Amino acid sequence: MKVFCSRANPTTGSVEWLEEDEHYDYHQEIARSSYADMLHDKDRNIKYYQGIRAAVSRVKDRGHKALVLDIGTGTGLLSMMALTAGADFCYAIEVFKPMAEAAVKIVEKNGFSDKIKVINKHSTEVTIGPDGDMPCRANILITELFDTELIGEGALPSYEHAHRHLVQENCEAVPHRATVYAQLVESRRMWSWNKLFPVHVKTSLGEQVIVPPLELEKCPGAPSVCDIQLNQVSSADFSVLSEVLPMFSVDFSKQVSSSAACHSRQFEPLASGQAQVVLSWWDIEMDPEGKIRCTMAPFWAQSDPKELQWRDHWMQCVYFLPQEETVVRGSACCLVAHHDDYCVWYSLQSTSPDENGRVHQMRPVCDCQAHLLWNRPRFGEINDQDRTDQYAQALRTVSVLLFGSGSQSSLIVWCSLQVFTIESSAASHKLMKRIFNANHLEDKINIIKKRPELLTSADLEGKKVSLLVGEPFFTTSLLPWHNLYFWYVRTTLDQHLGPGAVVMPQAASLHAVIVEFRDLWRIRSPCGDCEGFDVHIMDDMIKRALDFQESKEAEPHPLWEYPCRSLSEPQQILTFDFQQPVPQQPMCAEGSMKLRRPGRSHGAVLWMEYHLTPDSTVSTGLLNPAEDKGDCCWNPHCKQAVYFLSTTLDPRVPLDAPQSVSYAVEFHPHTGDVTMEFRLADTLD
Repeated sequence: MKVFCSRANPTTGSVEWLEEDEHYDYHQEIARSSYADMLHDKDRNIKYYQGIRAAVSRVKDRGHKALVLDIGTGTGLLSMMALTAGADFCYAIEVFKPMAEAAVKIVEKNGFSDKIKVINKHSTEVTIGPDGDMPCRANILITELFDTELIGEGALPSYEHAHRHLVQENCEAVPHRATVYAQLVESRRMWSWNKLFPVHVKTSLGEQVIVPPLELEKCPGAPSVCDIQLNQVSSADFSVLSEVLPMFSVDFSKQVSSSAACHSRQFEPLASGQAQVVLSWWDIEMDPEGKIRCTMAPFWAQSDPKELQWRDHWMQCVYFLPQEETVVRGSACCLVAHHDDYCVWYSLQSTSPDENGRVHQMRPVCDCQAHLLWNRPRFGEINDQDRTDQYAQALRTVSVLLFGSGSQSSLIVWCSLQVFTIESSAASHKLMKRIFNANHLEDKINIIKKRPELLTSADLEGKKVSLLVGEPFFTTSLLPWHNLYFWYVRTTLDQHLGPGAVVMPQAASLHAVIVEFRDLWRIRSPCGDCEGFDVHIMDDMIKRALDFQESKEAEPHPLWEYPCRSLSEPQQILTFDFQQPVPQQPMCAEGSMKLRRPGRSHGAVLWMEYHLTPDSTVSTGLLNPAEDKGDCCWNPHCKQAVYFLSTTLDPRVPLDAPQSVSYAVEFHPHTGDVTMEFRLADTLD
């Protein structure tokens, strides 16, 4: 049986549904999962093990059998911990069938098949009774249902159902309690991920200021949380306005409610400023006394920052207030955390909500289109004044046709004699029209609501285009080369270009560098043995999933969040000439990259550079030459492509220092895909 899966098509700039092998979706899920990262999270594993031992002991001390319900068992690790701690039996629930099958094998491999029953169901479908999945209710509840936001994976509804139907009243729970913390800050950098700032453009007529429309300024933004590695945000990028505030707690040993609620904390600001952003994280206490604690707090909120555990499956949250508000040092105000069954959001109020909780603010919903069209990095990119200056300097006042998803370039060249901009999506068209109207440019910029291939001479009022400009940025792009869609658009529009027409960017180039990651390598590294349990079966499962479809593909990561150091010099791999149409034949490159610094070659990082003119280049990757130690500075508005070298990710494989890494990269014009293979030179046949 075949399945349909979505993939970005760089030749059309859209997301398309493709027919794939029936196992494709399963392999995608495993290959892109965080299972390896969780298994490498030693702090998580140890704290869970300690909490499980304590819970089993408390039940045994009361003279009862220890019957465990493990919801979301994954590899079965927590269930095996429970049996080792003395539990009598464990029911391990796993809804994802391939993972449940792997758990059965792992449990058998470790000798627990007679005491652990793996149930391949959603926990809300599990039945109790003589003919049910479980003969009776459990008295110990173990779960790992949390995401960066704590409740985003449906933890509250799952707990609510479990307490009503699957576990005994006042059961032992591991973890026992979770607490969500928040800290109010002012941060121009983070606020630039949520609001459009005035754009200053230097032109032959002097400096012009492009202002955002009122709808964007008033819009409360998108409801989705921005999860990041907060430890990589410089303390110089935000000003603290409040202490760390405990906002609300959930006791998992008692009945849990998934109903909407709000929780308020009154505080006096530590400093006066503009309240814009709420930084948030949580911790879990594995025992009722709170002695066994696992925290997601960033380094400045840790009692011992040296003990900081790196993890990627749980990070920290950035929430944006609906509007920035002035707070005054010493003048009390109230921070309110709102949540429903899956989502958290914050508001700032002058007084606390009443005890009946009638002040329930609706979940913020974008009504300006911008937060639906642009992601957080895109907002930051548009607000980057240095980037705007580069484009403004490169552009000239001539008849222009612009293309992109919400193209900022049309604003930069508004002083041209005549400007046409193509906005094929309804959301983009509506948004750009609002921006043009707010700046009284509706008569100077003509918006063409068509796909580029459908453009006619009449749409251009019979004129030929003398300058075709793209940033390029497209909302469907995931990997750096997906923005080569601009090249396909340029090819489609070839008939509309006048003699000597200039295309900007004039060209693009694909670059690569070999790096050693400080921590990111862990998400692809085999675990082997985890807290004394053999999980090789999971390692093999992930490897097969990667080999199935992803073996010659890179994956996108915002590397400003993941420190690394370069072991080679950056190297240009392929060049794409936008002055010419897309070629019919594949473009290939083979070569090697010499390693100039000692280190473990975890992978190759790839990015695009766009050459606006011979003297002006915009990089989506490295911004500055690597320092002496090789530390890399990455463009914070873009995701780079990472190709992991599997050999160096396996700690079981001894690795002599290689001299170089060989590569073979191919661009396929008919699909817009880039395939690649990087290999350590000493592993070549």
